[in-house]
Amino acid sequence: MYEYNFEKLEVWKFSIDFAKKVYEITESFLDIEKFGLISQIRRAVVSISANVAEGSAKQSLKDQARFTKMAFGSLMEILNQMILSFKLKFIKEKDYIDIRNYIENLSRQLNALKKSQLKRYKEKFLP
Repeated sequence: MYEYNFEKLEVWKFSIDFAKKVYEITESFLDIEKFGLISQIRRAVVSISANVAEGSAKQSLKDQARFTKMAFGSLMEILNQMILSFKLKFIKEKDYIDIRNYIENLSRQLNALKKSQLKRYKEKFLP
C-alpha cells in the first residue's frame, strides 16, 4: 500500500494518537454535552491531523506553514476546552495532566515543523 508523505511525519502520527486519547476521554463526559463541548473538542482534535495532512499536499512552503499554524490554533482551542472541562469536573486530574502533556509535546512538534517550513521558504525565495 502506498504511504503518503504526511503519513511519514511524526507530528501527524502523534496527532492521530492524541485524537484517539481525546476521543477516549470525552467518552466519559455527560450525555448533555454530546452536541456541545464533546462535539467541539472532537472537531478541533480531528482538524489537527487533517491540517497537517492537507498542508503537506500544498506546493508552496508558505502554504504548508499556514496549515501548520491552523493545526496549532486547533490545538490551543483544545487546551482551552480541556481547562474548562477540568474546571467543570468532566475529566479527572490524571486525564487532564495527560492531555496537557500531549498538548505540550504536540505544540513543540508543530512549532518545529512550522519553523522548518518557513526556513526552507526563506532559503528558497529570499536573498
